[in-house]
Amino acid sequence: MKKILIIVPDGGMLFEAAGIADILMQANRLHPEGLARPCYRIIIATTQPHQVIHGQSGLNLLADYRLPELDPREPLDTIIITGRGVNELESTAVVDWLHLAAPHARRIASICGGAMLLAQAGLLDGRRATTQWTSGGVSSGFDLTLALVEDDYGFSLARDVAQDMVMYLRRPGGQLQFSRYSLRQPGATGPISDLQGWILQNLTADLSVETLAEKVAMSPRNFTRVFTRDTGASPARYVTEARLAAARQLLEQTGDPLDRIAEQSGFGSSINLRRVFEKQLHLTPGEYRQRFHCRKMA
Repeated sequence: MKKILIIVPDGGMLFEAAGIADILMQANRLHPEGLARPCYRIIIATTQPHQVIHGQSGLNLLADYRLPELDPREPLDTIIITGRGVNELESTAVVDWLHLAAPHARRIASICGGAMLLAQAGLLDGRRATTQWTSGGVSSGFDLTLALVEDDYGFSLARDVAQDMVMYLRRPGGQLQFSRYSLRQPGATGPISDLQGWILQNLTADLSVETLAEKVAMSPRNFTRVFTRDTGASPARYVTEARLAAARQLLEQTGDPLDRIAEQSGFGSSINLRRVFEKQLHLTPGEYRQRFHCRKMA
């Protein structure tokens, strides 16, 4: 039996820890020898002075232990950190505990920002690390857990768990997360902030650098520098992402033909629309609509 410690920060997404625990428990249930000899013993720990872990959703999770109650020298098969926490004190507590526990654990893994704690603890020194698909990005922590099950008990058990829980054992290559590009205007007011709002309201207009620079009375070179500094994106990238976001919304919420969507979102033609979708999302507009359109269109 392998002892798995899951360290859960306060204020995070609790379904990460709950999902990991459910996958491991399903492995226990589906293991040929059944619950008489479970594959895993799961321990949930928190760095809080109490055992209640507060999730960002408002839900709570009751931990088995507070982290300081656990002897870091006690052998563990696996330590999994499901996030970074909301304050430095909590992060420091995890890092300090990891320094002592690492020599006594067979392997240590992390989800999303938990990789930063592994780095702070020096556990990534001289190593290549990934924070995507296998150990980052929220639900991809479930992919990581299935990989651990496969590593521990073979392909067949991992496959059975994935099929029973209706999950991919391995996600298709090239899959994207389709995250929304942040087009929110900054809190401060000023010419660049005002221009951002104008861009979002005028996606079909001429949005070249020269035109935008003229609207804020700057030279194109100075405008590009200031806009990139204030928004974190070049003018060209911001315009493309704004138009892409508009096109995505139209594909999701309307049944309009692609030529009309391309015109409304500022791409001009369905050829341009398709080119941007394939470059940015690795999907055609039609494929995107098939995956994400609203079931009930007005």
